[in-house]
Amino acid sequence: MEDQTIGAWLDALAAAAPAPGGGAAAAVNAAIGAALIEMVCRLTIGRPRYARHEPAMSEALARAGALRSHALRLAADDASAYGAVIHAHALPKGTDAERRERAERTRRALLGATLVSLDTADTAGEIVALAGRVVDGANVNARADLAAAAASARAALETALLNVEVNLTALTDPSAGGELAARRGRAAALLPAAEETITRIRRTVASR
Repeated sequence: MEDQTIGAWLDALAAAAPAPGGGAAAAVNAAIGAALIEMVCRLTIGRPRYARHEPAMSEALARAGALRSHALRLAADDASAYGAVIHAHALPKGTDAERRERAERTRRALLGATLVSLDTADTAGEIVALAGRVVDGANVNARADLAAAAASARAALETALLNVEVNLTALTDPSAGGELAARRGRAAALLPAAEETITRIRRTVASR
C-alpha cells in the first residue's frame, strides 16, 4: 500500500475484484485525516503567534504521524483479510468434512476481517478527537484543513462500522459475535462526538 501511487491504488480499488474494497478505503480515509492534521501542525509550529501552543502541536504532530502509518497498515490488512474471506468461501463443500473445514475457515476469516474494521473505526475515532484537541491552538489559516481532517476520519469511522455490521450478520459464533458487537457499540458511540467536533471546528473557521 505505502509503495503504490494513489492512482495505482485507486485503479486497484476500481477493478472488478473484491479487494481492496470499502474497508481498505475507510482506512485510507483515516490516513488522509491524520496527514491533514500533520500538515496543520507543521503550519502552526514555529510561528510566534502560536508559540504557547507549540508543545501541544508537536505532540499532536507525532501522534498524527503514528496514526497515519497505522491506518495505512490497516488498509493493507483489510485487503488481505477480505481476500481470506473470499478464499474460504471458494473452498469445496462436497462432503461433511469439507463443509466443516469451509465453515471454520470462513469463521476465522470473518473474525479477522471484523477485527481489522474495528481497529480502523477506533483509529478513525482517535483521529477525529485529535483534530478537536488541537483546533484552538492551530494556525487560523489552516483550520479549514483541520475540519477536512475530522470529516475524512469521520467518514472512515462510519464506513468501518458498516463493514463490521455486515460481518457480524455472517458470523455464527455467539461468543465472538457478542464481544465484537460490544466493541462495535463502543465505536459507534464515537459518531455523535465526531459530529460535534466537526461542527465546532467549522465554527472556528467561520468566525475567523
